[in-house]
Amino acid sequence: MAGWRSLGRRFEWLWAAYAVSSYGTWLGFGAFPLIAILVLHSGPTQVAALSAAGRAVGTLLAVPLGPWVEFRRKRPVMMAMDLSRFAALLSVPVAFALGWLSFVQLLVVSVVVAAADITFRAASGAYLKALVAPGDLLVANSRFESTTWTATVVGPPLGGAAIGLFGPVTTVVADAVSYLLSALGIRAIGGTEPRPERTGGRRLRAADLLEGWRHILTHPTLRPLFFNAIVVNGLIMASEPLLAVLLLGRLGFAPWQYGLVFALPCVGGLVGSRLARRFVTRFGQRRVLLTTGLLRACWPVGLAFVQPGLPGMVLIIAVQFGLVFFCGVYNPVLATYRLDHTAPDRVARTLSAWSVGTSAGIAALTAVWGLLAAVTGPRTAIAIAGVLLLATPLLLPRGEHAREDTRERATSLS
Repeated sequence: MAGWRSLGRRFEWLWAAYAVSSYGTWLGFGAFPLIAILVLHSGPTQVAALSAAGRAVGTLLAVPLGPWVEFRRKRPVMMAMDLSRFAALLSVPVAFALGWLSFVQLLVVSVVVAAADITFRAASGAYLKALVAPGDLLVANSRFESTTWTATVVGPPLGGAAIGLFGPVTTVVADAVSYLLSALGIRAIGGTEPRPERTGGRRLRAADLLEGWRHILTHPTLRPLFFNAIVVNGLIMASEPLLAVLLLGRLGFAPWQYGLVFALPCVGGLVGSRLARRFVTRFGQRRVLLTTGLLRACWPVGLAFVQPGLPGMVLIIAVQFGLVFFCGVYNPVLATYRLDHTAPDRVARTLSAWSVGTSAGIAALTAVWGLLAAVTGPRTAIAIAGVLLLATPLLLPRGEHAREDTRERATSLS
């Protein structure tokens, strides 16, 4: 492949582990809402509560795990989180087979998976910063982003077909097994990883819990990016369970159609992630963040106008393509900026604080939008979220400090 270069065998194993878990996750796209709707006959408020409460409690449990991860070897932590997700998810098909599956169990599994997700991301980000050279971070993050969108293209249609052929918990099994394979891939990375040195004593202090937040909230560019991420991610994800109820219930979409209309547009995310480094080199980091941050917010309002049948499918595909293309550019640039501007001894705490903040925002907004949908209906609630997203570019950074950060990063890439 023209322009391709290897980042080393250890990165290749990390990337492979990420890929297999990404494919498993997207095979299981929307599995819990589908099970809640089709098996447990839950309504929109319960489906929204499943997404919100599981994420909220999982986020709360993850708060002390960021400092805990910071001062431990990252590979064992990543493997432990993979195995935790494997065991939790596998309990769902077991309970279903025995006739014991309940809404409470789905909620508990959601909590475990949410806490493990946050902890894994904190550990893997810190590990990546130590694994590859600073000049290769955007390349590495773009490859992860490309993998995510490729999995998103392939996973949901296959998952929808598997559910239609083999039953509603099939994709949960695939997702569980993917975490087991990911743990094996991380183990295969090999090499030695020094234990991080802890300053100020061996015991966890209150200051350790706050260090990641302190870094984000005192950094002139990370702070607005963080608040923008909370609101944008929260509004987009708050609409997801409502859209599932609208499409699968009121508009009569089949599960395979539901998967297809969210899978095909993800080609846009794949293309965007491949172009991210080229855009940064040409236009600079700040301009790319501001422009794509603005443009990604313009699309979701269109989902409020979805109709049954082929016209509705075409509309969703068009709207999602625009959204994920700009997300595909924005996400690796943001991830690289965050790592570049965080000291190695606080990466895990910063990434954990970031994930906790965004997850808490998603949980809160999902709960609010579930109640809103109960009053106004899913379509109206989706429309309100889309209109509010149009104002989120106001939260993006501006000012001379951002320009200086951008010039510094653009120089390092050239």
